[in-house]
Amino acid sequence: MTPAERKQLKAQAHSLKPVVIIGHSGLTQGVLAEMDIALNSHELIKVKIRAERDDRKKLQQEICTQTGANFVQSIGQILVIHRLNPEK
Repeated sequence: MTPAERKQLKAQAHSLKPVVIIGHSGLTQGVLAEMDIALNSHELIKVKIRAERDDRKKLQQEICTQTGANFVQSIGQILVIHRLNPEK
């Protein structure tokens, strides 16, 4: 992803609300399934991660790996990820 593409995605994500919230249960298969559905339909989503800073960093990497999404931005507890839907 080029810096120009990342900048454009950040601008698009500004007005979005978090679609998925990860709570104290962590990253479960159900949460991953919901993220997959959301990425297929929206391509660009926000995820709220309710955890400590170090744990959030690990979860962000795991989310991107598990979903095949690209990391766009992380501010506080909010993670923005993007994955192209080849069917669109």
